[in-house]
Amino acid sequence: MLTIIEHAANYAKAAHESIDQRRKFTNSPYIVHPTAVAEIVASVTDDSEMICAAWLHDVVEDTPRTIEQIADEFGEQIATLVDKLTNIATDSQGNRAKRAEINRTHTGGISRRAKTIKLADVIDNLTGIVNNETGNMDTEWAEEYVSEKALLLTVLSEGEPRLYDHGTDLIDRCKVLLKI
Repeated sequence: MLTIIEHAANYAKAAHESIDQRRKFTNSPYIVHPTAVAEIVASVTDDSEMICAAWLHDVVEDTPRTIEQIADEFGEQIATLVDKLTNIATDSQGNRAKRAEINRTHTGGISRRAKTIKLADVIDNLTGIVNNETGNMDTEWAEEYVSEKALLLTVLSEGEPRLYDHGTDLIDRCKVLLKI
């Protein structure tokens, strides 16, 4: 019998594969990202709800799956975490900077647990830049992305302190690499 964490991993994999979602720049199957985020979260807590939400954090945002389906499959606690981690801004709400501001304001009000998962998400994404896993990366995009994440970190300080420190370090390393 599968544990709830194994079930979340399988569910996330199936959801992202159902749309053949790929990582930008590397073209790797998208599931490598939720895997990394779940591993980072599991490195700082054994909270199974948080680890499940880490696996599922992009499912509602990126695939046809709904928060109601997450709740039916995993319960309200995990669904609430996933819901809080899902970006709320829509394309009709302005340019990229405005949407990032809307999402950042939303993220500022989420729980410490959700902020910890969001830190793991930011860490994995920034690690790709630092490790130059994005060899064909658009530098202008990377500069904008790093600036957005630096601002996002200002509302994530209540998350797990080791992850917050790691995220801050990665921002600094990205700025050096990108000369910004």
